[in-house]
Amino acid sequence: MPGFNRVGVLCADEFDAESDGGRRSNGAVEVFGAVLTLLSAAFILLTFPLTAWMCAKVVQEYESVVIFRLGRVVKGRAKGPGLLWFIPWLDVIRKVDLRTVSFNVRPQEILTADGVPLMVDAIVFYRVVDPLLWVMQVQNGYQATVKLAQTTLRATLGANTLMDVLTHRPGIAKRMEEVLYRVSRLWGVRVEQVELKDLTLPVRLQRCMAAEAEAARTARAKMIVAEGEVKASCALMEAASGLSSVAFHLRYLQSMSSVPSGTSVVVCCLPIELLDVFISQQD
Repeated sequence: MPGFNRVGVLCADEFDAESDGGRRSNGAVEVFGAVLTLLSAAFILLTFPLTAWMCAKVVQEYESVVIFRLGRVVKGRAKGPGLLWFIPWLDVIRKVDLRTVSFNVRPQEILTADGVPLMVDAIVFYRVVDPLLWVMQVQNGYQATVKLAQTTLRATLGANTLMDVLTHRPGIAKRMEEVLYRVSRLWGVRVEQVELKDLTLPVRLQRCMAAEAEAARTARAKMIVAEGEVKASCALMEAASGLSSVAFHLRYLQSMSSVPSGTSVVVCCLPIELLDVFISQQD
């Protein structure tokens, strides 16, 4: 055990020596960078009229700039808009557009929860709210956002049935927007809106749905006609129950006068006494 303790002490000493060496090297690099920055600033001041055009850059109102000096981000927020001063041989500038960007999600073949294949595409609107995260946390932010939108679209619609997709499109788009925001906000992006652009069903399924809708409309029309006939018969029965024999006779003559003369209609005349017999039997 004494040997083991000695080995542990030696390892700890080596680790402390390595960490101290790393701190010293980092400190030396920082000092070297500070010296280069001071020398560059002095050179710019000495040759100011000539180097002014090289060290000045105009940033537009809708842009922001992240500056890397000797590979490190300059402390503070992203710079801009307006006139920006930098050291050309030490600084690397990354411009970030802060305007809202839209892109189309290519049509994706999706299988819904009830086993129906769909072709769906969408439109996504987003904008950069933190240029520093946009540059530091993701390599190609636009491509990453597009890929994320594609996978989110497939996952969100795949968890719903066909009827839910057709009837609750705004709600599905809102859920997709929330999922995209939770992931992309770590990249300094705010997803503003998601819209489902088009839903394409298979041709056979479209025909089946059209036939189903037509059958439903036909059945509803027949129900309406049948209800109208029932109401008409009830109204006629109620009207006939209050008519006398004279009223029946007048109504009979009025119906005879309304028959067109030019049509081929066969009229059978019945004596009015038959109606009296029918009424007496009803009583």
